[in-house]
Amino acid sequence: MAIAGIITEYDPFHAGHAWQIGQAKQRGAEAVAVCMSSDVTQRGGMALLPPWVRAKAAVQAGADLVLALPNPCVVQSAEGFAAAGVAALSALPQLDWLVFGAETPDVDALMEVAQMLDTPEFSRLLAEELAQGHSFAKARSNAAARLNPVAGQVLASPNNNLGVEYCKAILKSCSHLVPRPLARKGAAHGQLTPGEEGFASATFVRKTWAEQGVHAVGEYLPPHAFALYQQAHQQGLDPDSVRWQVAILSRLRQKSVAQLAQVRDTAEGLEHRLAAAVRQSGSLEELYTQMKTKRYAHARIRRYVLCAALDYHKDTPGQPAYLQVLAATQKGLQLLRGSKLAADTSLARLARTSAQAAQQVQAHEQASDLTALCRRTPGPMGQCYTTAPYLVR
Repeated sequence: MAIAGIITEYDPFHAGHAWQIGQAKQRGAEAVAVCMSSDVTQRGGMALLPPWVRAKAAVQAGADLVLALPNPCVVQSAEGFAAAGVAALSALPQLDWLVFGAETPDVDALMEVAQMLDTPEFSRLLAEELAQGHSFAKARSNAAARLNPVAGQVLASPNNNLGVEYCKAILKSCSHLVPRPLARKGAAHGQLTPGEEGFASATFVRKTWAEQGVHAVGEYLPPHAFALYQQAHQQGLDPDSVRWQVAILSRLRQKSVAQLAQVRDTAEGLEHRLAAAVRQSGSLEELYTQMKTKRYAHARIRRYVLCAALDYHKDTPGQPAYLQVLAATQKGLQLLRGSKLAADTSLARLARTSAQAAQQVQAHEQASDLTALCRRTPGPMGQCYTTAPYLVR
């Protein structure tokens, strides 16, 4: 028997996620530990539901342990996000596998591409492609294809891309985790129509919820998750997009170009583009449109904007300094034994474990408090400290 780990956002937890946990256990996993993004997402937005709701849905679907990936570790490129998730799960010595979805569920092919991305020849070709004005994703795929046409095809698919980053992080950190890709089932990543067998992408679920209400997404969710989400909606825990936009823009309007220049991932004058766009924009979509260039993908712009609003600077820790338990079974709690990182259900106690943990908790709290203010029923500050974990006795 093995212990499986999953790095995810669960934004929100849906039927495809439940299927993945079930597949891990059918293939021999005795338990499943999840490292999940918290209040904000890797694409630079606000999570549809608070982390404790999504974590409870995961445990009720068969996960044994759900750990919160700190917010500053989430708002990074795919490479940074993957490295942070691998670092968190690698801190648990009992874990064996890293399970993830992929369009090409061939571990040898994914590992081969990951190794190729870390070679001087690839770096040279990538620089040439970037110099032609391509976005990073397009430049990377083109550079890989010049070395190996199959590698270019692998990197052209979004889940493969993230899977390769997981493999690369495992190799770089000498992690004991073994990659175990699963073929993605049903809808493709970001697909705006339902897939086969009642599966739908998280993008489709979020869009349908926003346009038609929570009642319209039930067929794409496990029944227990649907019940949780209906309750969350009644409590006003889903987002208010107007509040979110006003909150982000009001923060940005207070910042100087010099302050923006210190934001994580500032490059090639992005701070000037943001400062100019902020002066003209009355909505986030206007802001993103004004900042968009051929070179920078929409997700890169969104992440940069959110990091600027949250004061995530170049020295804000992007690797986890602790493990916060959001939800667990008794079997899941046993997986924390021997952890290489401080692990606890209490964020306040974790903040006292090291200077880096204190800095990361403060940055995490910034995002938690901001999103609490931007729900349909605004919540108080400090919920990341006061919300009890979901523990199955």
